[in-house]
Amino acid sequence: MPSPARIPVGPGGPESARELSVLHLVQPAEGGVARVVTDLVRDQLRSGFRVTVACPEPGPLSTELRRLGARVCPWRATRSPGPALLGETLRAARLIRRVRPDVIHAHSAKAGVAARLAVRGRVPTVFQPHAWSFEAVGGFTALLTRGWERAAVRWTSRVVCVSEGERATGRRAGVLAECSVIPNGVDLDHYRASDQAPVAQDAPLVVCVGRLCRQKGQDVLIRAWPDVRAKVPGAHLVLVGDGPDLAALRAAAPPSVSFVGAVCDTAAWYRAADLVVLPSRWEGMALAPLEAMACGRAVVVTDVGGSAESLAPGHAPFCLVPPDSPGELARAVTGLLGDASLRSALARQGHAHVSTTHDVRQTARSIAEVYRDVAALQRSEHRERISQ
Repeated sequence: MPSPARIPVGPGGPESARELSVLHLVQPAEGGVARVVTDLVRDQLRSGFRVTVACPEPGPLSTELRRLGARVCPWRATRSPGPALLGETLRAARLIRRVRPDVIHAHSAKAGVAARLAVRGRVPTVFQPHAWSFEAVGGFTALLTRGWERAAVRWTSRVVCVSEGERATGRRAGVLAECSVIPNGVDLDHYRASDQAPVAQDAPLVVCVGRLCRQKGQDVLIRAWPDVRAKVPGAHLVLVGDGPDLAALRAAAPPSVSFVGAVCDTAAWYRAADLVVLPSRWEGMALAPLEAMACGRAVVVTDVGGSAESLAPGHAPFCLVPPDSPGELARAVTGLLGDASLRSALARQGHAHVSTTHDVRQTARSIAEVYRDVAALQRSEHRERISQ
């Protein structure tokens, strides 16, 4: 039987095999997307894939990938849509011609546009939205992005969604691509519960980890915070991350809210927290709550995308609140801060849930199966065209 990194390339079957070459095209190159790509590349290198990553440089993603031994190619691209897209697509096309991958894996909206325009179905292309782009915009821009995703199906071998919620959002928008749902995973060796119990403290600590932007909803948490403090005097909130909304959030935050910026390793903050909160407005399936549960901490999340799917069974009544609802968020946070035994039980059950259902190694194996499927389908179609 061929190894996970090898695929038959002709009618000779398994004895006619070669290494699978994968090109990851990535924008953005920070936050959760970067962690997903890093975990995938680490596993793929161990499995013998020939891996190339094209992403903006310089930055921590390219630095870490080179440390792992991956080939990294600079790809100049911004997050935002606009007239720069033409140049970004041409640069992606040149990279693809140079690398000649068997499979392209495009991460998030910008990379998804550039990759599919560049090859237009000539190379098997896997698109992973990491939350649909049309959720981030409104009006005419949302109509355009939905229209693009519907049209781009013809050049998409497979869409990888991280939750059934994300797949359903795409289908409601008319994106009728072949889709595989592969939940996000975390590195359980790194994000693990501490051997020591949390240190008892008079001032409960709430931690929110995420890019400081509208999507992650830190502004909602800051609006909810006075109600939390009224019920739990002395409670302190720490926002971990950086982003475009930093100045506005600082201006709105009371003294009991601290900003620590981006950190290399968030595990220590999860373990220090009494409760981890992520009040996102939209998500596919956020990594931060999974990482927090892996570290043995209870979480509160908003009911968007795959958030409900990331929770352990029975946790939704305590841990799931509507988005953009400061009052509901404050009630959930104060309820858990005021009930240590419930919080401890949720933390134990959440840790067990993540350990059994969100191991990053299983995520990587499932992605590898997608690569093999789309590469085999492309070869089959090629042979059919030749025989006609």
